[in-house]
Amino acid sequence: MSHMMYNKQWSDAQQKLADILVEEMPTDPVKPEKDKQVALQTVATLYVKYIQIFRKLEACYDQVVHPQKRLLLRHLTDGACGRILELKQELVGLEAHEYTFLDDILEDMKLTPQDLEMPIPKYYTHERAKVLKEREKMLSSILARIGAGEEKEAEDFKMSLEDAIRVVQVHERARQGRLRAKFMREIRQQEEKENEAAARGVPTLDPEVAAIRIQKTFKGFAARKRVRREREEEMMFIHMTPLPLPPYKNTPQYAAVKNEAQRRQTQENNEVEYQNARVSIKEKLREVEGPDMKETMQETIRQWINETRDRTGKFPDFPDEEDGGSLLIYKEKDPAELAKELEEAAEGGDKKKGKKGKKSGKKDKKDKKGKKGKKGKKGKGDDDEEEEGFKMAESKFLPTVNEASQQYETVWKERDESLNFSQKHDVELIKEEKRREVEDEIRIQVDELMRVELKNLKAAVDKDKGKKGKKKSGKKKGKKGKKGKKSGKKKGKKEKDLTPDRTIESLYEELVEQGILAKPPKVNMSDFIGEFNYLGKVLRQRQLEPQPSLHDVRRVVTEYCVLPMGSQKVHEAAPHVKSVLLVGPEGVGKRHLLHAVCNETGANLFDLSANNIAGKYPGKSGLTMLLHMVLKVGKALQPSIIYVGDAEKTFLKKVPKTDTSDPKRLKKDLPKTLKGWKPEDRLLLVGTTSKPLDCDTKGLCSLYQKIILIPRPDYATRHVALRYLINKHGGTVHNQLDVSSLAKVMDGFTVGQMDSVIKSVLTDRRLSQLAKKALTASEFLSPLATKDPIYEEQENVYKDFFKKTPLGKKRAKLMKGDDEDDGKGGKGKKGKKSGKKGKGKKK
Repeated sequence: MSHMMYNKQWSDAQQKLADILVEEMPTDPVKPEKDKQVALQTVATLYVKYIQIFRKLEACYDQVVHPQKRLLLRHLTDGACGRILELKQELVGLEAHEYTFLDDILEDMKLTPQDLEMPIPKYYTHERAKVLKEREKMLSSILARIGAGEEKEAEDFKMSLEDAIRVVQVHERARQGRLRAKFMREIRQQEEKENEAAARGVPTLDPEVAAIRIQKTFKGFAARKRVRREREEEMMFIHMTPLPLPPYKNTPQYAAVKNEAQRRQTQENNEVEYQNARVSIKEKLREVEGPDMKETMQETIRQWINETRDRTGKFPDFPDEEDGGSLLIYKEKDPAELAKELEEAAEGGDKKKGKKGKKSGKKDKKDKKGKKGKKGKKGKGDDDEEEEGFKMAESKFLPTVNEASQQYETVWKERDESLNFSQKHDVELIKEEKRREVEDEIRIQVDELMRVELKNLKAAVDKDKGKKGKKKSGKKKGKKGKKGKKSGKKKGKKEKDLTPDRTIESLYEELVEQGILAKPPKVNMSDFIGEFNYLGKVLRQRQLEPQPSLHDVRRVVTEYCVLPMGSQKVHEAAPHVKSVLLVGPEGVGKRHLLHAVCNETGANLFDLSANNIAGKYPGKSGLTMLLHMVLKVGKALQPSIIYVGDAEKTFLKKVPKTDTSDPKRLKKDLPKTLKGWKPEDRLLLVGTTSKPLDCDTKGLCSLYQKIILIPRPDYATRHVALRYLINKHGGTVHNQLDVSSLAKVMDGFTVGQMDSVIKSVLTDRRLSQLAKKALTASEFLSPLATKDPIYEEQENVYKDFFKKTPLGKKRAKLMKGDDEDDGKGGKGKKGKKSGKKGKGKKK
């Protein structure tokens, strides 16, 4: 697309964002919403609108080449992303469930499921492409060095020379036997044909009749071919069969991908020019406008000194640099007021503040007691908690989004860029920015000069008073400095560095050699196939709990794992998710999601599974060293993901005697390390389990903050996944292949099992035969029969586990409350309240 198209798309997103900001930041305070369904609908609608805006802003940031526009777009994109995560938290709080079904809102807003697809910003990996390439190169070199040992292990099976010769002879004799049998069969068939021809005798067919027969056969063949072609064209015309795909290089998709890559290259070139221009323009401003700025500032300060002396009879104290220096002088205040404020701050400000602080502290305590008493009295008479209703928590991202929107309105909305065809940087904007920086730098220099000048003036007028003032101020400053040091000590102790003499590169190499730091396979979140759930909200309205689709799973994992981990600003301000547990049967795609998160965010993968760390770093000190190394490398090269496979083993009630991996090794230390993680640390603990009820569920739920259930795929997901997997493994989906029936037969099987079945059918030999023999659904049945499906009883195990989780218990209470409200119709509560009021009147 062109520059104009992306500018228009940004303008549309800004218009929608402005409408939402009016709704979210009203001038009057918003009253709490008492109706839970109305509140849920409001938050869900905002959630969908922000996703639409986020999709447009992310596409614009990825393709806009103007460097100054991209700075603003980055703030808007991060702000919209963070707001989505905040609204997601509100939805989870309202519904007490990780999955939110939005089919009714899509219907009301006339949207498609594609509009609800959560985008993953491409700048998560594109802006760190060089760093990620270097890291991947280092990881590959270490693995290649270690790989020599793996090759030796593969060559452990040895064979003597005699045995090898015997095997070769057997296979060669068998090959020759097959060829001899083939030749003999062909000879026998040829002899039989000759004998049959001899028995029939020489044919006595008239040449004219023979010609007619040949014509008849050919015309029939040509007519059938023409009719078949016309039927196919008609079916394509009415879109009953897909059109044949042209070569990929001739498709618009290939041209679009190529254009996007070219625009990203233009982005890099424009960014380099922009950074160089910032430096050169700043130097030019300092040379040209710097002397005039300096003179103007000095005249202004001298005028202030003279006016203050004329009014008060003495020279004022020059403001300290910590308080803002001469910036206080430029404010629109009377010089006399400024002088009084400075005198109060210098002489008795500290004492007065101390006294006022004590008094205000007492008043605050009294006020708090009074308020508590009043609240207590009200609570006896009325149910305040019920009347308060729902009110959204204060957002940390709305101010940023609002500020960026205002900047767009003032700077870019009406800006004339008709002559900026190549979308290079705007020189005037750089000058405005750098002029302020130059002014600040010159102001600091001028302040130093004027302090010396004022000091000399004071010394000339009154030397004694000047000396006393200096001593007092010097003592006070010294005390302040001491206080600052004490406060710095109180802030907190830093963790001991157990490896102070080692570099991050050496620790990284050791973790790779020990198999702790792994290289994830190249998979993306888009490869996790799933279809949208079109009946989720309808079922919930009928008090039935719908089964989430894999499309919902992909969106939830993206919200909790990908979006916060990709951006530092979003991670610091968004709801902090430290740990996620993926629960589901084997083959449902838990590890695929883990690897996709690593690839989409460019994160390191540390494998702390019980089987992987067994025998490594033994003892308590060894485990402490292992966790220290993982956290040190993870924080230095963040984002990082710490993976614990078979997470239930950490909290087993009774460890089997046959298990020598010491699975409960991390039970105490892992929760402690998790508590020390701060929002600035882009670290995430991801656990996977297929047997959640085999352990202490309380301990498991206390370690993992978010628990995501991944169910077996439904019919729609199986249908989509079959088409995707057949094409992925080299097959072709055509009319003779009944994908719908095959998807129905595969009910209960996971996507992993479907993948292995399709892989076993589409061998190299079978792929070479596809041109002559089309693929049929029956070919998949025999390998499918060797797999065990997931039965309903096994599915219920995961539902029972969810009921034992904190969110599951909250969901059960919520459902019971809804059932009671439906039964009573809300009249019982009103009756009770009116009864209480009536009693009050009688008294």
